[in-house]
Amino acid sequence: MYICICNAVTERQVHAAVDAGATTLSDLQFELGVASCCGCCAEMAQEYLPGGRCSSVCQGKSMAVDLTASAPMVDAQPAANSFPITLVAAA
Repeated sequence: MYICICNAVTERQVHAAVDAGATTLSDLQFELGVASCCGCCAEMAQEYLPGGRCSSVCQGKSMAVDLTASAPMVDAQPAANSFPITLVAAA
């Protein structure tokens, strides 16, 4: 769906800008040109910012996983169709 007709800015582009760190309408104007011509899309564009009704930003739920705890081994034999994969945790 188009958010800004004047500059042909789509909903996906606005979501991507917000996911990349845009937090204000000024950020969206700088990155995408939203609301820089007629301004009719300003209100809709703000709805995609954090806290807006169309925001894809999580509302503070933590998805943290304890990487220091070791899980018990259920079966010492690997599955027939598996191969070793090294897991790397980034801090």
